[in-house]
Amino acid sequence: MSAEARDFAVWAPEAGRVDLVAGPDARPVPLGRADQGWWRLPAAAQLPAGELDYGYSVDGGAPLPDPRSRRQPSGVHRLSRTFNPSAHRWQDGSWRSPGLNGGAIYELHVGTFTPEGTLDAAAGKLEYLAGLGVDFVELLPVNAFNGTHNWGYDGVLWYAVQEQYGGPAAYQRFVDTAHRHGLGVIQDVVYNHLGPSGNYLPQFGPYLKPGDANTWGDSVNLDGPCSDQVRQYIVDNALMWFRDYHVDGLRLDAVHAFRDERAVHLLEELATATDACAAELGKPLFLVAESDLNNPRLLESRTVNGYGLAGQWSDDFHHAVHVNLTGETSGYYADFDSLGALAKVLTGGFFHDGSYSSFRGRHHGRPIDKARVNAHQLVVCTQNHDQIGNRAAGDRLSATLGYGPLAMAAVLNLASPFTPMLFMGEEFGASTPWQFFTSHPEPELGEATAKGRLREFTRMGWDPSVVPDPQDPATFTRSKLDWSEAGKGDHARLLALYRELIALRKKIPDLRNPDFGAATVDFDEDARWLALHRGTVTVAVNFCTAAQDLGPGIGELLLATDDGIQLKDGGVHLPAGSAAILRRQ
Repeated sequence: MSAEARDFAVWAPEAGRVDLVAGPDARPVPLGRADQGWWRLPAAAQLPAGELDYGYSVDGGAPLPDPRSRRQPSGVHRLSRTFNPSAHRWQDGSWRSPGLNGGAIYELHVGTFTPEGTLDAAAGKLEYLAGLGVDFVELLPVNAFNGTHNWGYDGVLWYAVQEQYGGPAAYQRFVDTAHRHGLGVIQDVVYNHLGPSGNYLPQFGPYLKPGDANTWGDSVNLDGPCSDQVRQYIVDNALMWFRDYHVDGLRLDAVHAFRDERAVHLLEELATATDACAAELGKPLFLVAESDLNNPRLLESRTVNGYGLAGQWSDDFHHAVHVNLTGETSGYYADFDSLGALAKVLTGGFFHDGSYSSFRGRHHGRPIDKARVNAHQLVVCTQNHDQIGNRAAGDRLSATLGYGPLAMAAVLNLASPFTPMLFMGEEFGASTPWQFFTSHPEPELGEATAKGRLREFTRMGWDPSVVPDPQDPATFTRSKLDWSEAGKGDHARLLALYRELIALRKKIPDLRNPDFGAATVDFDEDARWLALHRGTVTVAVNFCTAAQDLGPGIGELLLATDDGIQLKDGGVHLPAGSAAILRRQ
């Protein structure tokens, strides 16, 4: 790429001087002051053509990475490298995204999805995912972080793709391949905090608000002085994924951690920009928020003063399924210890919709207006990276549950009214854990991370010996999928069930109906059975340790998790720990 003057600009509103340091001789080239705190390379400046390693020196300091860097080939503490996103010859002209329409999403972490841990290796598995039947692949964050492996939520350069994954060119190849296989791509992005190592943004300007911390450190400056440019930094990053990488949707991490008191919330601004970009590009684009607020305003149209997001994660579904399958009732699981909780979620979307939350010690959430929000706008799961990795041992459901309960979880998820999401390996009951892992090069940071996690779980009563050291490379290695399992025994049996379930969801219109009003539930708390009715379809689940007969009025058996499931006397016979999908007469 020719390094022209317009390619080099940086926002540094409080600086008295900014120099570009670029090229083999690394001579400082003064930038000119522009409007709104920006500095730009003069048009007359001459720089070598082709790729350049470069950085910015603020007030005579050491050169720092570009806040909008696209590549960090030597890590987040070193110089940036230019990248031309238009050099890729896209082959996805025939791809048409279905949008967020209730099709299954598959969440994966690039570093542990394959033995190689790269985007190109992950692209080699896309044919498998297309065969599974999912509509979208959702990647955990890929932005540049310090070290060699990480969950991705310690990113410090939001515009750069981590080099260990293959960098930005590999990302473009991945998306192109996904679209060729009929798969959309959702990218997980983190706009609520920055990682603990390699964050040089405060040396350029007031990107953060010291003293106003969220769970992970200083909050991003969304509403203070100079916040216009900080917000534009975020909006421009979102648009980069859509325009330069052909991503179909973004998952916004932990939006409840945003500190934003402005009249137009950042979420509304992002949604408005996304919709405008979709109109410009002529294709569906969408945003899905991770939020524990249980606030339907995120999903409601901007015409009624909502934020206008396409979707949000709903943890209540996970909690209700998890408790009823495992019996765990500690912490935030306590309120979900009933089939009634699961029934409420299946018909209302949220369990805490203004109800008392014992975990929070207060009332929480508000009801969903079903005339304004449809069920597909809630993304649900029975396992995800948080609900596995934030457990002390990083254990999946498969560590304690056998085929029967795992199959029940699959049916509840994939036959629900919502948009179902799977976590990588869930579909074949992977036995490998997915643990919390880091690779901080700084010994003191690595030690603090490990001790902090151990202290947290010890305080909660866990045996310290079961809490893995996140800095131990073996913790990362243990978390990689073992793909040889997928073809063996109950792993293969579960995989076949997932394929059948996803295909059935696509085939039967009632299973894709997003209308909350079309879903009703019958259940018996004592007998431990639940029946979800969706149009002409009934999803029958037996949580009991004994067989039960449900009915009458049930006709055709569409799917069974157990060979012992039989139609009987106009109803259905369900062995212990089994589920069936039936079409009613």
